[in-house]
Amino acid sequence: MKAMVLHKIVNLSDQSHPLELRDIPKPVPKADEVLIRVNVCGVCHTELDEIEGRTPPPKLPVVLGHQAVGYVEKVGGEVTKVKVGDRVGVAWIFSACGKCQFCRSGQENLCDQFQATGRDVNGGYADFMTAKERFVHPIPTFFSDAAAAPLLCAGAIGYRSMVLTGLNNGQNLGLTGFGASAHLVLKMIRYRYPNSKVFIFARSKNERDFALELGAVWAGDTEEKAPEKLDAIIDTTPVWKPVVEALNNLNKGGRLVINAIRKENVDKDYLQKLSYPNHLWLEKEIKSVANITARDVREFLDLAAKAQILPDYQEYPLEDANKALLEMKNQKIHGAKVLRIG
Repeated sequence: MKAMVLHKIVNLSDQSHPLELRDIPKPVPKADEVLIRVNVCGVCHTELDEIEGRTPPPKLPVVLGHQAVGYVEKVGGEVTKVKVGDRVGVAWIFSACGKCQFCRSGQENLCDQFQATGRDVNGGYADFMTAKERFVHPIPTFFSDAAAAPLLCAGAIGYRSMVLTGLNNGQNLGLTGFGASAHLVLKMIRYRYPNSKVFIFARSKNERDFALELGAVWAGDTEEKAPEKLDAIIDTTPVWKPVVEALNNLNKGGRLVINAIRKENVDKDYLQKLSYPNHLWLEKEIKSVANITARDVREFLDLAAKAQILPDYQEYPLEDANKALLEMKNQKIHGAKVLRIG
């Protein structure tokens, strides 16, 4: 089968083709797994982190991709709930132990034995992939394959971020960065909290204009001050500066939720501007998002189908995965990016 394979950690500023198109063996599902013929796979900023070495080291060589949609072609002997022919999606979580205190409480995203699709095992930048039955998700009929793919990570992690804000209808929300995840969060907020106003902070004028088109009440640069204090802010960027700026825009008791696996570089000069009385006092708080659970994915897919939330996305052939990744690296973003495979 054909697959785009990462063989080594590289800096994308120096290497424009980190993934190589290879012919590799078709995987065989284990007893608790299914074999999926992949039709599409979303492209995620986390893959830049994997390629450039900011996540825990991938198991090289590895096939990236953790927003895959396709059809079940074969099931393992212990599989009971998924059948051949089902249309399913696979997200970032590949497996967890199922036994620890976190797994037992529905927080398998915090399990010490958490394994990530496309990092610890081969993912969806390929004709076929395997996945654990427990962590494959039925795709609502409302969505096309390509529309469903970004929902599996950008949407699901955005949903978890939204829940973690503790937002109430009518409270103000800020979004820093406006790519694949943030544009879906805006659509969620407009459906779930119709009286809440959403304020956007983004470096790119195109992103700011896009946000206003989707219903944001205000959009400014990262360093601009919002016209109103915000009750919660979700930071979807890979850099440090927005953390300090977001705290400056929070209301008393507000919460900043950082929706990023890693921040790219520690900006020590900027972090020195962090002031306890100006940024953290009056019970402001910071909370990070760690991975997603199976429940996050399924709850968000149900919500998105009911609300008819569709992502804006650009489609590329599998062979152009490097092009899609480089465009993301260089901030050429309008919604999500999806690779067409099948």
